[in-house]
Formats: sequence, C-alpha cells, structure tokens
Amino acid sequence: MQDKSVTLAAVTGAHGVTGEVRLKLFGEGLEGLKLKMRFNEGALTLSKIRSDNKGGAIARFAEVSDRTAAEQLRGTALSVSRNALPALGEGEFYFSDLLNLAVVTDAGEPVGRVCAVENFGATDIVEIEKPDGKKFMVPLTEQAVPSWDDERLVISEAFRDI
Repeated sequence: MQDKSVTLAAVTGAHGVTGEVRLKLFGEGLEGLKLKMRFNEGALTLSKIRSDNKGGAIARFAEVSDRTAAEQLRGTALSVSRNALPALGEGEFYFSDLLNLAVVTDAGEPVGRVCAVENFGATDIVEIEKPDGKKFMVPLTEQAVPSWDDERLVISEAFRDI
C-alpha cells in the first residue's frame, strides 16, 4: 500500500493563554494521539496532551508558545504518515484505507467511489458516491461487501440501488 497521510485529530481553537489548543479527536482518540509525537510532516511536536472530559483533548505543541499562535492553528488537521501507524492484524483496516476506493459490484460493474466510512454503533458503514453525485450507504458486512483491496471495494449487486 502506498504511503498517505492519515488525519488523527483537528484543532478546534485555543485553550487558555499559554498556547494550548482544543482538539477534536478521530480514530482511536486520545490514546492513539499519545503514541504519535510529531504531526504534519514534523511541523508540530506534541509535548503534552490530556482529555477535556468532553470527548476531545487539550494539547500543547512545542512550536506554539502563546494564545495568538494557538488561535492560528484553528482548523488545522493533525496528520501522520500511514506508515507510522501500527501494523494491522488479519481482517483489520484503517477507515482511511477505504476512502476514495473505486466501488464495483460483484459482477464487475462500476458503481462509484467510497467517500466516507462511519460507525454509528452497530457496524461500520461505507458511504458511496455515484458518478451523478448521489450517495448511499452500505453496511461493511461480508454479505454487503464481500471483498476489497488496495484498488477497489466490491459490493453485492443486491446493495447497489439502496
């Protein structure tokens, strides 16, 4: 698999006056961020992080020393190289691995591309965008999605027109 950037969090604003920032967490959340010390190709070095007790985090970066600098980071996505993430076991994947994959039916007919992967509690769901811009969702189950690889995701013909 080619290396690509994976976003783990985003800066939502400044916190306090000493340069800390508030983060919206993606993926594994706070624990996943603690393992990564450098973000955005080394531009930001995490020096401290803690939970905000609201599902997000408060972080300090070595390169940010005051509130003004922290405010300028608002909207910044915190990314790491895909190769920097832990190796996965059989059947495991990162949501980012599925994004932008071409989608075809099990009969080989083109359907569109994966535009999002969600989990609302029951199971993972892939959102597929058709060429006309319309979107639909398919559960990431063996019945609906029999296979995928680095180049394409295969959906069962029965789920094509959901």
